This record gives sequence, structure tokens and C-alpha cells, in this order.
Amino acid sequence: MLDKNTVLVAIACLYKEVKGKGRWFLIKQGEDGDWEFPKVLVRKGESSVRAILRLMAEKGTMTTKVLEEAGRAGGVATIGSKTLPQRNIYYLMVYKSGAKEAIGFSEYHWLEYSKAVKKLISKRDKQMLKAATKILRQLMRDRKRN
Repeated sequence: MLDKNTVLVAIACLYKEVKGKGRWFLIKQGEDGDWEFPKVLVRKGESSVRAILRLMAEKGTMTTKVLEEAGRAGGVATIGSKTLPQRNIYYLMVYKSGAKEAIGFSEYHWLEYSKAVKKLISKRDKQMLKAATKILRQLMRDRKRN
């Protein structure tokens, strides 16, 4: 259980198939921002899964499904003069449907794995992309067996 001062962030490792090839959804926050996964602060009383689904519906104008948790990471966040513990939860998600444009993000791309790894700056995001890809492959293998 997290204490009340912990900042909880939900992050989407969003995947979709385009013409038989897998693509990952990356965004750029603002003009000078780095390429990253979509993320959202979890509101008080809200689950992290619900928060990430809300983000993708509101900003991404898309319907998505959470397949599994891809990983967790800790850190600290500075809000004003306070330093608070932060928990990041990465979710492997799959695109189901949506509008052609993700209007809530200033810039976005659907990229193949190799291009996505090159665009991501954060070492942690790269690690989580790798973990999400591994989980996705396992889920696809399991689905083929059944």
C-alpha cells in the first residue's frame, strides 16, 4: 500500500498491428520535449489502470485495453519545495479502435520497435519497451497454443 504522499504515475506502452507489423505509440510533450510513452498522474481514489484508460480515451481519442503490467519503477518528484516519493507503473496495452488523430497530444507517432527504441531518450522507457515486447510475444505464443 502506498502512503498518501506518494505520487503515482500510470504509463502506457501502447501497441497495435499495422499491416502485420507491430507499432508502438510514442508522444512528444511540447516543442522541446523528448519522445516518451503517454503518462498520467493517478487521481485520488482512482486506480492506475482506470487512469491510463482515461488518458488514452480523453487525449488519445482511442479505445484501448490493458493486457498486463509491464513493469514498475520508483523515484522522486519535486512539487514546489517538497520532494515526494514517486511510483511509475507501466502497462502493456493494445489499441482497439479510435479516431485517425490523437488530438490531445501535440506530436505522436506509431513506430516499429527498432525505431521506437531509437526515439526514446529515457533508459527506463527503453527497458520497459523491451519488457513490454517480451510480455507481448509470450501472450501471442500462449494465444496461438490455445
